[in-house]
Amino acid sequence: MNYEQNHSDEEKLIEKIVETKRVAKVVKGGRNFSFTAIVVVGDKQGNVGVGNGKANEIVDAIRKAKEKAVKNMFKVPIVKGTVPHEVVARYGASKVLIKPAAPGTGVIAGGTARAIFEAAGIENILCKSLGSNTPTNVVKATINGLKSMRTLSDISRLRNKTMAQLTGQEEK
Repeated sequence: MNYEQNHSDEEKLIEKIVETKRVAKVVKGGRNFSFTAIVVVGDKQGNVGVGNGKANEIVDAIRKAKEKAVKNMFKVPIVKGTVPHEVVARYGASKVLIKPAAPGTGVIAGGTARAIFEAAGIENILCKSLGSNTPTNVVKATINGLKSMRTLSDISRLRNKTMAQLTGQEEK
Protein backbone atom coordinates (compact mmCIF):
# COMPACT_ATOMS: atom_id res chain seq x y z
CA MET A 1 0.00 0.00 0.00
CA ASN A 2 1.42 3.36 -0.98
CA TYR A 3 0.59 5.58 1.97
CA GLU A 4 1.20 8.90 0.20
CA GLN A 5 -1.45 8.25 -2.47
CA ASN A 6 -4.16 7.15 -0.04
CA HIS A 7 -3.61 9.90 2.55
CA SER A 8 -2.68 13.22 1.00
CA ASP A 9 -3.23 15.11 4.28
CA GLU A 10 -0.06 14.59 6.31
CA GLU A 11 -1.32 16.71 9.22
CA LYS A 12 -2.68 13.59 10.94
CA LEU A 13 0.75 11.92 11.07
CA ILE A 14 2.52 11.69 14.41
CA GLU A 15 6.30 12.07 14.21
CA LYS A 16 8.58 10.76 16.94
CA ILE A 17 12.36 11.16 16.89
CA VAL A 18 13.90 7.96 18.26
CA GLU A 19 17.55 8.92 18.05
CA THR A 20 19.84 11.63 16.72
CA LYS A 21 23.60 11.39 16.82
CA ARG A 22 26.67 13.14 15.50
CA VAL A 23 29.03 11.00 13.47
CA ALA A 24 32.57 11.89 12.47
CA LYS A 25 34.45 10.88 9.35
CA VAL A 26 38.21 11.26 9.69
CA VAL A 27 39.73 12.75 6.55
CA LYS A 28 43.16 14.11 5.65
CA GLY A 29 42.42 17.61 6.93
CA GLY A 30 40.74 16.50 10.18
CA ARG A 31 37.24 15.36 10.95
CA ASN A 32 34.04 15.91 9.00
CA PHE A 33 30.96 15.90 11.22
CA SER A 34 27.49 14.95 10.07
CA PHE A 35 24.26 13.86 11.76
CA THR A 36 22.03 10.80 11.59
CA ALA A 37 18.44 10.57 12.77
CA ILE A 38 15.89 7.77 13.22
CA VAL A 39 12.27 8.93 12.98
CA VAL A 40 9.03 6.99 13.49
CA VAL A 41 5.87 8.21 11.75
CA GLY A 42 2.35 6.90 12.37
CA ASP A 43 -1.31 7.85 12.15
CA LYS A 44 -2.56 6.05 15.32
CA GLN A 45 -4.84 4.00 13.03
CA GLY A 46 -2.49 1.02 12.56
CA ASN A 47 -0.13 2.56 9.98
CA VAL A 48 3.48 3.09 10.98
CA GLY A 49 6.83 3.65 9.26
CA VAL A 50 10.47 4.14 10.25
CA GLY A 51 13.13 6.10 8.40
CA ASN A 52 16.84 6.84 8.68
CA GLY A 53 18.29 10.17 7.59
CA LYS A 54 21.84 11.48 7.25
CA ALA A 55 22.89 15.07 6.57
CA ASN A 56 25.36 17.78 7.57
CA GLU A 57 22.65 19.62 9.52
CA ILE A 58 20.49 17.92 12.15
CA VAL A 59 17.27 19.51 10.86
CA ASP A 60 17.92 18.14 7.36
CA ALA A 61 18.69 14.68 8.77
CA ILE A 62 15.35 14.65 10.63
CA ARG A 63 13.47 15.86 7.53
CA LYS A 64 15.07 13.14 5.36
CA ALA A 65 14.29 10.48 7.97
CA LYS A 66 10.65 11.61 8.12
CA GLU A 67 10.30 11.46 4.33
CA LYS A 68 11.73 7.91 4.27
CA ALA A 69 9.45 6.89 7.16
CA VAL A 70 6.35 8.06 5.26
CA LYS A 71 7.48 6.06 2.20
CA ASN A 72 8.11 2.93 4.31
CA MET A 73 4.73 2.90 6.08
CA PHE A 74 2.91 -0.41 6.54
CA LYS A 75 -0.27 -1.63 8.22
CA VAL A 76 -0.04 -3.23 11.68
CA PRO A 77 -2.80 -5.69 12.63
CA ILE A 78 -4.49 -4.40 15.79
CA VAL A 79 -7.10 -6.53 17.59
CA LYS A 80 -9.00 -4.85 20.45
CA GLY A 81 -6.25 -2.26 20.99
CA THR A 82 -3.40 -4.77 21.13
CA VAL A 83 -1.48 -7.14 18.85
CA PRO A 84 -3.02 -10.49 17.79
CA HIS A 85 -0.34 -12.79 19.23
CA GLU A 86 3.06 -13.05 20.92
CA VAL A 87 6.20 -12.87 18.78
CA VAL A 88 9.97 -12.84 19.27
CA ALA A 89 11.74 -10.88 16.55
CA ARG A 90 15.44 -10.44 15.84
CA TYR A 91 17.65 -8.03 13.98
CA GLY A 92 21.39 -8.37 14.39
CA ALA A 93 22.16 -8.90 18.08
CA SER A 94 18.89 -7.28 19.16
CA LYS A 95 15.96 -9.46 20.14
CA VAL A 96 12.49 -8.13 20.98
CA LEU A 97 9.65 -9.97 22.74
CA ILE A 98 6.24 -8.51 21.87
CA LYS A 99 3.17 -9.73 23.81
CA PRO A 100 -0.50 -8.75 23.69
CA ALA A 101 -1.80 -7.17 26.90
CA ALA A 102 -5.18 -6.91 28.63
CA PRO A 103 -7.20 -3.70 28.25
CA GLY A 104 -6.01 -1.00 30.65
CA THR A 105 -2.40 -2.22 30.75
CA GLY A 106 -1.00 0.55 28.56
CA VAL A 107 2.21 0.52 26.56
CA ILE A 108 4.90 -1.21 28.61
CA ALA A 109 8.03 -0.96 26.47
CA GLY A 110 11.42 0.69 26.29
CA GLY A 111 11.71 4.14 24.73
CA THR A 112 12.79 2.89 21.32
CA ALA A 113 9.97 0.37 20.87
CA ARG A 114 7.44 2.59 22.69
CA ALA A 115 7.70 5.25 19.97
CA ILE A 116 6.70 2.68 17.32
CA PHE A 117 3.73 1.31 19.30
CA GLU A 118 2.40 4.78 20.17
CA ALA A 119 2.70 5.99 16.56
CA ALA A 120 0.90 2.85 15.36
CA GLY A 121 -1.96 3.41 17.81
CA ILE A 122 -1.48 0.26 19.89
CA GLU A 123 -2.91 1.00 23.36
CA ASN A 124 -2.08 -2.16 25.36
CA ILE A 125 1.14 -4.08 24.77
CA LEU A 126 4.06 -5.63 26.60
CA CYS A 127 7.49 -5.46 24.98
CA LYS A 128 10.89 -6.50 26.30
CA SER A 129 14.15 -5.82 24.55
CA LEU A 130 16.51 -8.77 24.94
CA GLY A 131 20.11 -8.71 23.80
CA SER A 132 21.68 -5.59 22.30
CA ASN A 133 19.90 -2.31 23.03
CA THR A 134 21.29 -0.38 20.04
CA PRO A 135 18.39 1.87 18.99
CA THR A 136 18.78 1.15 15.26
CA ASN A 137 18.67 -2.62 15.74
CA VAL A 138 15.86 -2.51 18.34
CA VAL A 139 13.73 -0.42 15.93
CA LYS A 140 14.37 -2.84 13.06
CA ALA A 141 13.66 -5.89 15.25
CA THR A 142 10.38 -4.32 16.44
CA ILE A 143 9.37 -3.55 12.84
CA ASN A 144 10.20 -7.14 11.82
CA GLY A 145 8.02 -8.42 14.67
CA LEU A 146 5.07 -6.20 13.72
CA LYS A 147 5.37 -7.12 10.03
CA SER A 148 5.27 -10.84 10.93
CA MET A 149 1.98 -10.46 12.85
CA ARG A 150 -1.06 -12.23 11.38
CA THR A 151 -4.70 -12.06 12.43
CA LEU A 152 -6.99 -15.10 12.49
CA SER A 153 -8.81 -13.81 9.39
CA ASP A 154 -5.46 -13.51 7.51
CA ILE A 155 -4.59 -17.13 8.34
CA SER A 156 -8.04 -18.43 7.38
CA ARG A 157 -7.78 -16.62 4.04
CA LEU A 158 -4.30 -18.07 3.40
CA ARG A 159 -5.40 -21.63 4.20
CA ASN A 160 -8.77 -21.38 2.42
CA LYS A 161 -10.63 -22.36 5.58
CA THR A 162 -13.39 -20.75 7.59
CA MET A 163 -12.75 -19.17 10.97
CA ALA A 164 -14.77 -21.95 12.63
CA GLN A 165 -12.56 -24.63 11.04
CA LEU A 166 -9.43 -22.92 12.35
CA THR A 167 -10.68 -22.52 15.90
CA GLY A 168 -11.97 -26.11 15.98
CA GLN A 169 -15.55 -25.10 16.75
CA GLU A 170 -17.03 -26.76 13.66
CA GLU A 171 -18.69 -30.14 14.21
CA LYS A 172 -17.25 -32.98 12.14
